[in-house]
Amino acid sequence: MSKNDSLIAVLILRCLITLSLLGTTRLNSFNMFCSEVYAEARPEVFPGTRTHSSDRTMDLGLAEDHFSRPVGSFVASDIEQLKLAIEECKKLILELPEHSERQKDNVVKLIHLRLKLQELKDPEEDEPNLRVLLEHRFSKEKSKSVKQTCDKCSTIIWGLIQTWYTCTGCYYRCHSKCMNLITKPCVRSKVSHQSEYELSICPEIGLDRQDYRCAECRAQISLRGVPSEARQCDYTGQYYCSTCHWNDTAVIPARVIHNWEFESRKVCRSSMRYLALMMSRPVLRLKEINPLLFNFVEELVEIRKLRQDILLMKPYFITCKEAMEARLLLQLQDRQHFVENDDMYSLQDLIDISTGRLSCSLTEIHTTFAKHIKLDCERCQAKGFVCELCKEGDILFPFDSHTSVCHDCSAVFHRDCYFDNSTTCPRCARMTERKQDEEELDVKES
Repeated sequence: MSKNDSLIAVLILRCLITLSLLGTTRLNSFNMFCSEVYAEARPEVFPGTRTHSSDRTMDLGLAEDHFSRPVGSFVASDIEQLKLAIEECKKLILELPEHSERQKDNVVKLIHLRLKLQELKDPEEDEPNLRVLLEHRFSKEKSKSVKQTCDKCSTIIWGLIQTWYTCTGCYYRCHSKCMNLITKPCVRSKVSHQSEYELSICPEIGLDRQDYRCAECRAQISLRGVPSEARQCDYTGQYYCSTCHWNDTAVIPARVIHNWEFESRKVCRSSMRYLALMMSRPVLRLKEINPLLFNFVEELVEIRKLRQDILLMKPYFITCKEAMEARLLLQLQDRQHFVENDDMYSLQDLIDISTGRLSCSLTEIHTTFAKHIKLDCERCQAKGFVCELCKEGDILFPFDSHTSVCHDCSAVFHRDCYFDNSTTCPRCARMTERKQDEEELDVKES
């Protein structure tokens, strides 16, 4: 893009932003105003050409009656004439003094000419509000924002004049005219059918194995940028063209699990969407993938202990009327897996652990839960334990830091008492003796 084109683009963008703030009613009034201005200002756009009022309907696409013809009746010359008018208007804008009123007026004229040209190229139709394609569920957008980019053609979506759609599942955006050209299935369907990560760090196979083609659209690519630049996705390890890879960045799960590394790396568009949708899904079982990680990351050990304590508190809450009414467990509704197990993690969990955010929030929730059981609720207090080995001290709970729990009967003891005592668990011994007595009684009765 030349310097002159850049200047004109900036001027047009400013006007479009202003128009987007006007609203539909004022925008229609603006269009009518521009139509009148064009008819009067033709000599300025084309110096040396004279037109009469009776000939205004023959202007180069500037009179309203020209555009009132039915869709499909336009010929190629209409578009060519509009393109010519646009180029002449651009030249005039560059020749006029910067920030002058005449320059501003001609920028407005240029915008209107381009609006009309766009209407010819992409005529307005009654588009459906919902369209289903390749498992995408596209919803028609009403936003007039000019900040969106079409994921298919990689060009700006001009919300003021173009119809566009967004997939409600993977947030794929595209022009209405690009819908039939889409070849990428919805990423959410992959998440639903295959909820797992690539756990090898950047598993590159080489451009030769890809036949020097984009891994997604199969367009020809090379590292030299001819005919298109090859861009590597750090998640899949494959190479993509510039249309499928916009140099977006994301945290790579494999690097987190194996290296505890959270630096964002460049990924292709489909990987970016997949990682975004998988971010909060608890699919990482760290003790199986990399159990040594707990030996080197102290924060993981702390979080694991807090999660184990919460699982021990859960039985108190689901049998406590006050806890159910207070909905205490809903404090973990954003991390539901924390009340179901203690070994599954989401990528978001690991990111929050590295920043310290999860430790702070989980410690606060742990304190609230413990306070309810040990201080606030008499019913929960009554479910505490007395150490049967020393029969001394306060009421014990399985989540207390100085206690130990019998794996067979879940009885709670002081940690020092349980490990120092050489006998078996007293509660287990009683249960075993009672079972033997019942068996002997059954034998005598038979």
